[in-house]
Amino acid sequence: MHNVTIPAHIVDRVRKVRGGDHIYAGLDMRKVAHVVVDMQVGFVEVGAPIEVPMTREIFGTINTISEAVRQAGGVNVFTRYTYDPAEKHSWEYWFETLGAAQRDGQAKMAAGKPDWEIDPRMEVKAGDIIVDKTRFSALIPETCDMDAQLKAKGIDTLIITGTLTNCCCESTARDALQMGYKVIFMSDANATLSDEEHLGTLLSMYTIFADVMDTPYLLDLIDKSSAVKAAA
Repeated sequence: MHNVTIPAHIVDRVRKVRGGDHIYAGLDMRKVAHVVVDMQVGFVEVGAPIEVPMTREIFGTINTISEAVRQAGGVNVFTRYTYDPAEKHSWEYWFETLGAAQRDGQAKMAAGKPDWEIDPRMEVKAGDIIVDKTRFSALIPETCDMDAQLKAKGIDTLIITGTLTNCCCESTARDALQMGYKVIFMSDANATLSDEEHLGTLLSMYTIFADVMDTPYLLDLIDKSSAVKAAA
């Protein structure tokens, strides 16, 4: 997993605003969705077109979170980045400029291609949701229907895991906050190409967009929240 530490002066600043290390002291798990972003073969496999090696170190962590969410009454959502050159709203400019180096790999992420599939090491079970998206964020209108599916289930809180930390995971988290969702961003269950890029996103999440947690803290929070519900 990425080896990162949030600088003490930033921690101190955030604590003064929040009154502590975290925003959420409890969760209504019936309203929680764990969003597993793009853990697909094309990002995970050795030699894949858009390989992110660190993804192979977070399978177990993500699967553990998924099972805890299931058991507590929440929902897991697995996103698939999908390349569709014929989609209604073109964004070819990105492929012509910043994304030019990935153009060949993009074609392999088209629906039905082997690299587009969710990696088999991800534990997708009955009751989980799979959504396809054609942008980095899973919350851009007319490019993914995740928001509609979440609203239909009364979801108001998202736990973000997956890849890339500083691309699709960050984009989804930023949009989620601005669309009214509560956001938890996992420090040890997101992966990208370097520790520096991972830390850059964690700093933005921590200071502006989300409650940043590690997995032991989240699992304890889920357990405590479930215990409170059971006692009510």
